[in-house]
Amino acid sequence: MTDKRKLYILKTITYLYILPAIFFSLNPIHSRAEKADREKPINIEANSAEMDDKTSTAIFKGDVILTQGTLLIKADTLTVKQENDEFKEGIAVGDVAYFRQKREGYQDFIEGEAKRIEFDAITDQLIMIDNAKLWREGDEVQGNFIHYNAATETFTVRGEQPNSSAGQSTTGRVKAIIQPKPKSEP
Repeated sequence: MTDKRKLYILKTITYLYILPAIFFSLNPIHSRAEKADREKPINIEANSAEMDDKTSTAIFKGDVILTQGTLLIKADTLTVKQENDEFKEGIAVGDVAYFRQKREGYQDFIEGEAKRIEFDAITDQLIMIDNAKLWREGDEVQGNFIHYNAATETFTVRGEQPNSSAGQSTTGRVKAIIQPKPKSEP
């Protein structure tokens, strides 16, 4: 098989299976992603891309921009991993890794950012690490660590951030801003 054909196959797998699985689960405050986005083409732009068939890994580097319908992802690096020809995990990293997507059935968007955003498709879980923040319609939650379980639609926010090299945690606080909802007229 030629290198050009391998690249085409890896891109196709990445576009059809990996990237949608990562980003359609980015709905941490009990919101649903715009369903119509799933029918739209995925477009990825980056300064470079590296594909490794042996490890089933694709790495997009340098001003990475992913769009699909209303979905927008920006990162310095986007790494996607496969297992048995299916998406296993995705990692977006940057000074600020960012996502934005319209919520299904609403006119608003859910947005989030962190230095590192990880998604595990096997367990349907999202982890945002280091200066993590999620917001929509003025409501916001932030901390150094956000864990979201898409299967149970629950999330945990922590102020501390694990420091694996020292076996300790950094200290920090969780911040939440909840806007009052407009009262309906009688």
